[in-house]
Order: sequence, then structure tokens, then C-alpha cells
Amino acid sequence: MTGSEAPPSFRLAYVPGVTPDKWVRIWNERLPDVPLALTQVPAAGAAGVLLGGDADAGLVRLPVDRTALSAIPLYTETTVVLVPKDHLVTAADEVAVGDLADEIVLHPLDDVLDWERLPGRPALERPATTADAVELVAAGIGVLLVPLSLARLHHRKDLTYRTVTDAPESSVALSWPEDAHTDRVEDFIGIVRGRTVNSTRGRQPEPARSKGGRAEGTPSARRTPAAGKTGGRTGGASGGKTGGKTGGKQTGSARRGTAGSHRGASGGKGKGGGRGGRPRQR
Repeated sequence: MTGSEAPPSFRLAYVPGVTPDKWVRIWNERLPDVPLALTQVPAAGAAGVLLGGDADAGLVRLPVDRTALSAIPLYTETTVVLVPKDHLVTAADEVAVGDLADEIVLHPLDDVLDWERLPGRPALERPATTADAVELVAAGIGVLLVPLSLARLHHRKDLTYRTVTDAPESSVALSWPEDAHTDRVEDFIGIVRGRTVNSTRGRQPEPARSKGGRAEGTPSARRTPAAGKTGGRTGGASGGKTGGKTGGKQTGSARRGTAGSHRGASGGKGKGGGRGGRPRQR
């Protein structure tokens, strides 16, 4: 159910790795009078921010609790392994999880990948954050598997990454509380789905309706007769068959066709339009 009262601003939460810049720019172009406030939140805390009312919607990582939150999946990221630039893994363009069996694979507490079974050898301790794990990779202690956006977020000149073909992947979605689907949320849904300003699925005012129930200004309410039928009706009212032949036969020049129609309308002879319509000399 769409709320009737919209807040004076729109609060959007987003998790690390997500880049909402494009959508924010479109929002500011379409709704310049409604400020959009951005807040970055940890991936594990995004649901709590939404359910606690601290944001109207969020760009989060799936899965979410669908009994309390609505979600529209947006895209799925490639998983990569982050390694030092001189690591053996860099000899290939991509690797499989099995290729990391002998590696110490760091598993931070804020990991966003859903592992059924952790790859490689575990470290003695789990890093508190992905940022801490990146520091350990740079120190040569282990390797780290993350979504591509997080590898780019924590870019370092001494590190690189390779695609892992069979690792779990992370999906990003637009989410909001199930019972708080406001007009502003619907506006943002339209933006992330690529709807235009004049999209019929957007919130547009309904056209005024005539007494007959038809919407004014629509093609069905303003029917324009075809060119041939217009000429036929005009000629029928003025000079019988003349207008019908003139309106239906448009192969002559514009001047000849016009003159013929004039004579047919004056004299009432249908043949006048067909002969070219020259006026008689008196």
C-alpha cells in the first residue's frame, strides 16, 4: 500500500561496495525539491537500519528477511580472490576454489559470501573486518575471497585479484520495510528500474474525464477523419459527387485539384473535378 504522506526527504542506506552515484544523480534531476540523504552501513546491520526506521530504503546484500522486508534484486557480483601481485595465482586469468586448497584463506567476521564449506586452510583467527583482512593479505599472511566491488573498494598498489569461477556470489538488492512502501520508495524503484519520467508505471496525475467517461486529450476522444473521407463529406454537402472524386483522386497538382473542387461545388457537376477544374470563360 502506497503511503499518502511523503517525508520531506528520502533516506537511502547502502552497504560497502555499492555505488549509488548514478541513481542519486537521476533522483536530484527529477526531484530537486526532495533531498536524498545517503548513509553507509555495514552489510550485517542494513536490515536493522531499515526495520528501525533510520532509512526509507537501502541498497543491501541478499538474502534478507522477506517476512519483514521487500526486496528487488538488482545485480549479482563476480567473486574474486585478492592476492599480492607476485603471488602464483596471478599466472592465470581465473582460478577455481580447488586451486586455493593449500592457501590460508582469510574469513573476516563481516564476510558477505555464503559458504557451505570454507575453501583452503583456515587462519588462526578471523579478522574483524574485510579491511583488516586486506591488510593481512598485503602482509603475505593469506588470501581473501570477496565480491569484485569490495576488491576495488580496498584497492592497493601491491595487491591484485583474479576471478574465482566456482565460488559463491553476492547479489545486491533494493530493500525497504514491507509496511512502509511510500511514494518516495516508489519513485526510487522507478529510477533503479530505468523508468523514464513519463513512464506509465510512474506516479502520474490521471487525465481529466469528460461526461461520457472518456479521458480528455486521448486519441480515442479526438478522432480525426481520414483525408479521403473529409473530401467526400465536404463535396456531398456542397455539390454531390464532385468532392468525392476530388478528395479520393490526388494525382494531379495541388492547384488543379483545388480548382476542380471549387467548380464542382458551384455547378454541382461531378465531372468538373475530374477534367482538371478550369473555370469557364464568359
